[in-house]
Amino acid sequence: MTDISNDPIDSANNSIDSQKLPAEFYRTQHKLRLSYMPWLYADLKPAYKAWASSWQAEVQAHFQMMETIQIGQNCFIAPEAKLFAEPGRPIILGDNSYIAADCVIHGPVTLGRNVSVNHHATMDGGSKGIHIGDNTRIAAYCQLYAFNHGMVADRLICAQPTHSRGIHIGEDVWLGANVGVVDGVTILAHAVVGMGSQVTRDVDSFKIVAGNPARVIGDRSDKA
Repeated sequence: MTDISNDPIDSANNSIDSQKLPAEFYRTQHKLRLSYMPWLYADLKPAYKAWASSWQAEVQAHFQMMETIQIGQNCFIAPEAKLFAEPGRPIILGDNSYIAADCVIHGPVTLGRNVSVNHHATMDGGSKGIHIGDNTRIAAYCQLYAFNHGMVADRLICAQPTHSRGIHIGEDVWLGANVGVVDGVTILAHAVVGMGSQVTRDVDSFKIVAGNPARVIGDRSDKA
């Protein structure tokens, strides 16, 4: 006879008794939560941090084995992230930085310390690279492309040469969700870019910009 005393399925009530489920049952969902909300990783309770740290060590070791990636201390990389970094096109993470699930990042890309890249962000460093300063926040679905194609009329678009000037983003910058940044742009420290904006020109320190193309709509220094 089968012992059903520890069976989590209560067939009589067609429900699940959560008290009888093993910890591993929840761990898959917990990992997924961290992948999409990796800022939670730093504040995990010790019991959770023990298995999460081991899990992250395996994930990061895999990325470093497969690609040219340098990872600082206390970083988090979702296993669902897509990181591509050929020799000469590295991806570098400073301490305490994280990359969420479904990001697509092609080096060269350098993240400073305490940088967050939220889910579904896309970055391509072209040949000159993307450089992001300390304490900057890149919200979900942002797109940063540090290269462009030519557009001359006597050549097909697919045959146009590409060029790259690079993208430089200073420290303590916030790019809202769905922001686009084109090649050659510099966004200086403490600036904020509103959700859905397209940044086609440089942004000065502390400025708040929004729109397509993004224009100045405020100044953080006035908000004190």
